[in-house]
Amino acid sequence: MHSAPVTPSGDRIRWVELPGGDGPARVYVHGLGSSSPAYFTEVAAHPLLAGRRSLLIDLLGFGLSDRPVDFDYRLESHADALAAALTAAGLDGAELIAHSMGGSVALVLAARHPHLVSKLVLVDATLDPIPEPGPPGAGSSGIAAFTEEEFLAGAWRQVRDAVGPGWWSTMRLAGLEALHRSAVHLTRGSTPVMRDLLLTLPIPRTFLHPAADGPFPGTAALTAAGVSVVAIPDCGHNIMLDNPEAFTKATADALST
Repeated sequence: MHSAPVTPSGDRIRWVELPGGDGPARVYVHGLGSSSPAYFTEVAAHPLLAGRRSLLIDLLGFGLSDRPVDFDYRLESHADALAAALTAAGLDGAELIAHSMGGSVALVLAARHPHLVSKLVLVDATLDPIPEPGPPGAGSSGIAAFTEEEFLAGAWRQVRDAVGPGWWSTMRLAGLEALHRSAVHLTRGSTPVMRDLLLTLPIPRTFLHPAADGPFPGTAALTAAGVSVVAIPDCGHNIMLDNPEAFTKATADALST
C-alpha cells in the first residue's frame, strides 16, 4: 500500500499498487461509498489488463484513505486531491478507469489537470446533476435528501439498511461527512457540468453502461463528439463485478486505441 499527503493539513490518499512494465500507468477510481481495491482488483489483474503499473486508489474520505471532517468533498476538491496523489506517485498521462462518482471526479481531473490523464474509460459514470433529491435512502440522491445534521445524527442508519450488506461493506469505511458531502455535490454536479466536459475533452474517451438499461441518454451527441459508448451485457451498475469478462474485454479494447 502507498500513500501521499493531499491537503495542507497532511490528510493522505492511499492506494494499492500492482507493478507493471512499460506504458502509461492505469488508475482505477471507485464510486460513492466504495473502494477501488474491493471493486477493481479482479479486473486489474486480468490477463487482458495486467502488465501495466496500476493504482487502485481510494478518494479522500473513502476506503483506505483519510477521512477529514474539514474537507468540502466537492467534485473539484476530490479531483485536486487525486491530482496531488497522482503527482506524488510520479504519474503523467495516466489511463483512468473510473466508476460512477469516480467517473465524475475523473472528468473534472482531466479538465483541471490535463497532463495527468491520457485516456478515460468511464464505467456507468454520473454525467448529469440530479435536480431533486430522491426519497431518503440509497444512492447519492437518497443520501442528499437528508441534511448533514440529520445524517450525522443517525439517518445514516437508514442508508445502511437501504443499500444492503454488499455496498455497506465498503460504505461503512467512509467518513460520514465525506459520504454525505460527496453525495450532495455529486447531485449538484461540477462546473462545467460533467457531460459537457466529456463532450469536449481532447483525449480518447469510452463510456461503458449496462445494456439492460437500454440506450444511454445522449448517445448520439457523445458519439458525434468522439466518445465511444459501449453497452455491456449481463450486468447492473457495478459492471466490473457483475460481468468481469465483458468489462475487461471492453476496457482493453478502449485502452488499445
